[in-house]
Amino acid sequence: MKKNTVTSLVALLLFFAFSAFKPAPKSGKCKLIICFQHFVDKQPLKLNDSLNRYLNANGDSFYITTFKYYISNITLTKTNDETITIPDSYLLVNAADSSTFTQQLPDVPAGKYKNISFIIGVDSLRNFSGAQTGCLDPAKGMFWTWKNGYIFVKMEGYSPQSSDKKNRLVFHIGGAIAPNNTIRNFSQILPKKIKLKQGHEKQIGVDVNAAALFRGKSTVDFSTLNFTMGGPKSVVIADNYSEGLFTVTN
Repeated sequence: MKKNTVTSLVALLLFFAFSAFKPAPKSGKCKLIICFQHFVDKQPLKLNDSLNRYLNANGDSFYITTFKYYISNITLTKTNDETITIPDSYLLVNAADSSTFTQQLPDVPAGKYKNISFIIGVDSLRNFSGAQTGCLDPAKGMFWTWKNGYIFVKMEGYSPQSSDKKNRLVFHIGGAIAPNNTIRNFSQILPKKIKLKQGHEKQIGVDVNAAALFRGKSTVDFSTLNFTMGGPKSVVIADNYSEGLFTVTN
């Protein structure tokens, strides 16, 4: 009898122990992966290939040696119109470094999303906070040491039509103060809504068209515009690529 009582007591204690145990709640966070592909119009971008010339909208031939850009302040919109801003979302993509072509946003809330938007460049607050770390480290070659601020988009190359004595093309686009503010916003409805489930990951594709720097509001003629490091000429280029630089493809 005593043995049965002990056995029953142990069973009861185990029952309460397992009843009290609850698995840790899931965070509800998901991972969104953004994959960047680079083109010049419909041609894949190849750096430092002088034999592979591209044409701008003016008909000038050129090739590219450097192409880098920042995006920041990524915002996602759910199908119920709830807006989710991804904190501390600063991404630097370098066409010379394939490891930067895939960027991860690890803490996105679960849900169904219909739209993505972001800043092309670095927002004003961070732009005037001095040199920083991570992808905003000046060692990345996207910070003007001679003045306070980041280069938002950097493209360099060569064109026989460039009036520079070495036929160089130098487009360092930056500046966050009017009238030479080159911060631009991008927003696009996703071609297909994406559903993020907790603990899972999804990826979207983004095509990046370097030719967008030279057409749009203004057609760029390399004989007259081939060099800019901020200022009004950078505004011309930023106004061009504000539409056409990025296309989300899912």
